[in-house]
Amino acid sequence: MKAVIVLDFGSQYSQLIVRRVRELGVYAELFPHDASPEQFAHLNPGAFILSGGPASVYEESAPDFPSYLFLSSVPVLGICYGMQALAKAFGGKVEPGQGEFGGAVFRVLSPHPLFAGIPQEFNVWMSHGDSVVFIPETFHIIGKTQACSIAAISDERCRFLGLQFHPEVEHTEFGQEILSNFLFKICHLDKEWNPDQIIKTAIREIKEKVGNGRVLCAISGGLDSTVTVFLLQRAIPGQFMPLFVNTGFLRYGEEEQVKKTFQEAGIEFHYVDASLEFLSFLKGITDPEEKRKRIGNLFVEVFKREATKLGNFEFLAQGTIYPDVIESRGKERENADKIKTHHNVGGLPEALSFKLLEPLRYLFKDEVRQIGHFLGVPKDILNRQPFPGPGLAVRILGEITEERLTILKKADSIYEEEIKLAGLEKNPDQYFAVLLPVRAVGVVGDRRAYGYVLALRAVRTKDFMTADWFPLPYELLKKISSRICNEIREITRVVYDITSKPPATIEWE
Repeated sequence: MKAVIVLDFGSQYSQLIVRRVRELGVYAELFPHDASPEQFAHLNPGAFILSGGPASVYEESAPDFPSYLFLSSVPVLGICYGMQALAKAFGGKVEPGQGEFGGAVFRVLSPHPLFAGIPQEFNVWMSHGDSVVFIPETFHIIGKTQACSIAAISDERCRFLGLQFHPEVEHTEFGQEILSNFLFKICHLDKEWNPDQIIKTAIREIKEKVGNGRVLCAISGGLDSTVTVFLLQRAIPGQFMPLFVNTGFLRYGEEEQVKKTFQEAGIEFHYVDASLEFLSFLKGITDPEEKRKRIGNLFVEVFKREATKLGNFEFLAQGTIYPDVIESRGKERENADKIKTHHNVGGLPEALSFKLLEPLRYLFKDEVRQIGHFLGVPKDILNRQPFPGPGLAVRILGEITEERLTILKKADSIYEEEIKLAGLEKNPDQYFAVLLPVRAVGVVGDRRAYGYVLALRAVRTKDFMTADWFPLPYELLKKISSRICNEIREITRVVYDITSKPPATIEWE
């Protein structure tokens, strides 16, 4: 089996490239831009893709085009920064310019296998400040946009290609068709990657890493941690114990729902209620990064304490998935900007007494759902709303108090109930309420009120790397707002978030 090697120059979309390639049935893996050929030789590279990144190629410390690619016999596709590094390496010139951010119309200038079966004009997603202004002698321009006269390039043999736009994001029309043309018409690769193969690989790696050791598995009742449990059950039955810690930051009634779900699935687990402990530990804390770190630290302390009651454990298993790693700038992505710390990635203490086991670390949410289906995970778990590890702690902006936590639980429950009554529980892909650290004047029974502001969020997304805000019907929003303000007197104003990702993240903290 041949693989696609994606070289990471620090783009927030690097692992998304990997996922898109895997969707097409070809195995892909992400490596740092400065990885040596020996690190991925065992994968039998059939193509290289160079990601985008935050640097400028003309900066002294900018990552360079890997020298071994000059001698490689397999095709190379550079995307955004990757195209600029490619052009510079072959003698082209890159300069700062007005840039393009967001949508643009791309026009194919000459027939090329990369654009086979695709219209001459289509919409693309741009995110660049620099531009290629002169191309290398052996290259020719195969596409442009109104603001970027050199938006796609190819050498004479179609072995080195560059795209200034991002074919991997959903906002680019025919992006997947372009990647498919690259993989099959230019690289001549075969489709050999599927969910069954993902499961087999994950099980093999779990067995190899754990050996005869024991694993304490953190569960929240959500999709990611549940799939992790099912994988452990396949790989090392009898060697692990799921631990459900109630932080107090769960949604309304979720504690009992989680218990019921695992009991019905026949999964034995250990439960501990640490809600008062977590609430006390976060008293007075308003900074979101500090919240996540404190939650991560206390999670581990609770795990340690409970582990002593259950026996000796060498490993701590978590349902970490790749969007968590990307936004937290995991240790393997040092060239990327950190968006926010996730309690299970950058929020864990350095002196961790457990060895981490994260079998889903390089998978996206939709891939996790696919393998969950193949593993027999119950549908009610597969279709659950995504929920952040720190729970409602990062949906209460500002200080977390018992009063504010109760208010948000009630409001979020009303929001979820009305969404379900409207038949929209599967569309949008994610929806939730956020309690803001501001108050607004209201009128209740002819009297002045001064209550909290609540924000509603709903998004449409496939991979949770990019997302569009979801246009809920006005009448539904009116009903939700009316119920929240009438049933929760502490809230005097409801607003609706209409920001997509980017520039926003899906969660507010």
